[in-house]
Amino acid sequence: MRAGELRMKTLTGCGDAVSLRSAINELCAEYGKVAYIDVLTMAEAEKRWALCLLRLESAAQEQALMRALDVRRFGEDLVMIVDLARQPSAAAP
Repeated sequence: MRAGELRMKTLTGCGDAVSLRSAINELCAEYGKVAYIDVLTMAEAEKRWALCLLRLESAAQEQALMRALDVRRFGEDLVMIVDLARQPSAAAP
């Protein structure tokens, strides 16, 4: 597993959009400040994931992030697809 993949793997421990936003801001901090972020969560059967669209303050910062973390572009945004941790199911009475 490459270093970028390992660093992206740290996002999978997030259980919700709020903690994921915080983790993305922290992960991206060494490349620049996140100027825009939108997190869309999805669920299907037992799987949950998030589509994260973001922008940094400059194109150079975005290029560095893309190279280091193997992040791709979707239109004007960078896109990260993150598997979210499963939410614990409620205990049966």
